[in-house]
Order: sequence, then structure tokens, then C-alpha cells
Amino acid sequence: MAERMLKFTVIDRRTPEKRDAAVRDKDFHEIYADFIDAKAEEQASRCSQCGIPFCQTHCPLHNNIPDWLRMTAAGRLEEAYQLSQATNAMPEICGRICPQDRLCEGNCVIEQSGHGTVTIGAVERYLSDKAWEEGWVPPLRPLTRRDQTVGIVGAGPAGLAAAERLREQGYGVTIYDRHDRPGGLLIYGIPGFKLEKDVVARRTDRLAEGGVEFRMNFEVGRDATLAQLREKHDAVLLATGVYAAKDLPVPGTGAMGVVAALDYLTASNRKGLGDEVPAFDSGELDAESKNVVVIGGGDTAMDCVRTAIRQGAASVTCLYRRDRENMPGSLREVANAEEEGVVFEWLAGPRAVLGGAGMAEGVRASRMRLGPADSTGRQSPEPVENGDFDLKADLVIKALGFDPEDLPTAFDAPDLEVSRAGTVKIDRRSKQTSLPGVYAAGDIARGASLVVWAIRDGFDAAAAIHKQLSAAPALVAAE
Repeated sequence: MAERMLKFTVIDRRTPEKRDAAVRDKDFHEIYADFIDAKAEEQASRCSQCGIPFCQTHCPLHNNIPDWLRMTAAGRLEEAYQLSQATNAMPEICGRICPQDRLCEGNCVIEQSGHGTVTIGAVERYLSDKAWEEGWVPPLRPLTRRDQTVGIVGAGPAGLAAAERLREQGYGVTIYDRHDRPGGLLIYGIPGFKLEKDVVARRTDRLAEGGVEFRMNFEVGRDATLAQLREKHDAVLLATGVYAAKDLPVPGTGAMGVVAALDYLTASNRKGLGDEVPAFDSGELDAESKNVVVIGGGDTAMDCVRTAIRQGAASVTCLYRRDRENMPGSLREVANAEEEGVVFEWLAGPRAVLGGAGMAEGVRASRMRLGPADSTGRQSPEPVENGDFDLKADLVIKALGFDPEDLPTAFDAPDLEVSRAGTVKIDRRSKQTSLPGVYAAGDIARGASLVVWAIRDGFDAAAAIHKQLSAAPALVAAE
């Protein structure tokens, strides 16, 4: 096996073929092709099999990356997939949307030595797509059947990951979600050029075929209170995510043409799925022929600017108050956006939305410099004297992050304790909230974060629920 590895000194790093920007910016299809078998094996063989696998320790799921790379290099592809999915409920999704440059690949030992990281994400995606094509993904079949049931509020990555683990243990699982399709942000927030929707649908279909019940268009607080769900189920998991957009605290943000990032992305994704979207059809949430300014520097901002390009915007500018090196989003996504024609105004912060008669016509911004570090350890941006400038803008998209919604009020559950930030308080060991038998996972407990962390939290919550419920098990032989 060893002779097939350690080839990073003689084989250069190669990513899958990427469609030319002049072609891909016209549609919402994914921009990367899959590796062919030989190329995947070749790139996997670059792994150094280091004694301390920093790629694995910096993965929230602690995926056994070196071992499945070694198996891939040896052509043992089905075994490699089985190992990769043992710690991940949706490896093909993480392979597409994880910021590997900040996680596994960013901590690859050979990257630190100057040889270029192993293309871990691309190999993970290749293995998973190959598994679906070859029928290596087994159906979800519980080994036992339990009389106990778990209700999960939220069909996003945390809820889906928890549902898979709990169903495997034999629990009856019902997922409640206010949208009409399961997937949460995987369906409605992330554009198709990063994650095509059939990739998500085949995972949720597998859960449904395995006995997980989906109750869509179901809103807790409207269709049932949290108390009623607690009466119905032996345990309830809150995995709602965080959807309240952070506001832009400058004059003029109430003007027509100033929209929240998630509203904009959801409209685009719904349109791509064939839904009727009046706000898009009216032009309110369509960037065609408009001068677009996106305010923010995270991955959501990158999704917005690249969506606007595909909708045929006249110009697209990303306004970010820090520099490239200090932006929270993936630098890979920045590079893709630049290739597609997005202009970045670094070290520039908004001061006002300009316009007349209630319509946005531009953004006044100020040049910034980085000053002393704040409480998070990041340098605080400060305005530069006489540094104001104006940008034309018919559509201003606020991509400043998300806060939790007020769940105690929405769910008619005043005893549900939340933090000062609005996240649901949980015991970090038991994952239980202030309400007995009610657990929380993902962004609603952690705060806005990555999909891979939501999957990890869903697994941890499922394990905690199983530990509690199995203390007095009610088992029935599997059918």
C-alpha cells in the first residue's frame, strides 16, 4: 500500500476541471466536473499519510481522511466510500460546499510544506457520486424497531443528520418543517452552481424511504405548539437554524431595492425549482439589468454576488469593510466570483443608501483601515478621513449574517431559555434545553455556522437522545 502513496513530490496538485467563467455565468449548474477514476486515484496518492493527520483533526466530523484517501489511491473505491460515510450523513454535500481551504485542506501537512494540499473535497465528492451511480449507498434500514418516537423541528442539515442516526437506532422519527421541501438552506439558501438540488433530494428521499416521516408546510406555533409536540413524542429536537437577517444600521435601508440576502437567494432557488415567485417575476428580487451592491464578506455574500451575475446584472460589486485576508468567506469562492466579473471593494464600509422617492439609487461608502483588535481578536475597521465614495445601485443586498428567531414566542414556549444572543441554551453534555425531553442542535444552539458543524451537532444530539431514551428501552424485533 505504501508505494501507492507519498507522491506529492512528483505529482502536482490538480483540481477537477472547472467550466470557463464565460460559459458558467449563464446558468446555475455546478461549475466543477467530477474527477475521472484515474485522476481521483492519482490525486489521492499525493497524501503523505502523516503521523498526526491535521486534516482529520480540523474536520468537525473527524472524517477518517487519510485512510479513505489511501483506499482511493489503491482503487478500493467502495471501501473508501463506506469509510467516508461512516462519519458523515451527506459526504457528497460536504465535498461540494465545505470551505475545505479553511478546514481539512487548509491544515494539510503537504500544503504547509509548499507542495499544495491534497484535493480532499474533490475526492470526497467523487467517491460519493460514484457510490450513488454504482448503487453502493445502502437503504436506511433500522436493525430494531422501538415504540419510542422523536419529533424533529427543522429539515436542515442538523435535523436530517439526527433523523438518520435515530432511525438507524429504530426510533420512529417525524420531521416538521415550515417549507414545502426538506433540506432547509441546502435547498433554499445555497445556489445550484454550488449544490444542485437533486443531490439533496436523493438524501432526503433515502430518509423517507427508510421510514422517516416528513410533515412539510408545518409551522410550530401555528399548526401545533411545542407543548403539543412534547406530548406526542418521547423527545423533541429543535434544529430550526437561524433565519433572522442582521440589519444594516445606516440611513436609507428602508428604501425599495434594499433586500435581505436569504429572501433574494430563496427567490432565485425557488425559481430554479419551477415555483411561482411573484417577488421575482415583478423584478423586486431579480438582478437582471440592475447595478447590484452586496454588503458583506461571508459565504452568503459570495452566493449573492454570483447569483446576480447569472441573473444578468449590469454590474455586481461586493462591499466589505475588511481586506481579503480577513474576510470570513472562502477565498476559493472569492476567486470564482472574480473570474465571473464581480468587483470587490475591500476596506470599504456602507454609510448610507442613496435614492429618491423611496427607491434605492446607490450606496455611499467610506474607505476603511484596520485598527486595533476587537474582543474577537480581529482588527476593527475604522473609517478613513475624507474617504467617502458613491456606488450606483438599483439593488442592495444585505448579507451581514443571521440571528436566531424568537423561538419562545413563536413556539408558545416561554420556559424555553435562550442566551442573550437568542440561541437556545443547552447543556453541552446532554444537549438538552431547559425543557425536559427537548433538545437542540445546529445553528439554533451554536449560532450561525457551517453545514458540517450542523451535521456534527445533529449526530451529537441524536446520540444524547438515544442515551436518554434507551435507559428504559422499548424494543420490538425488526420486521
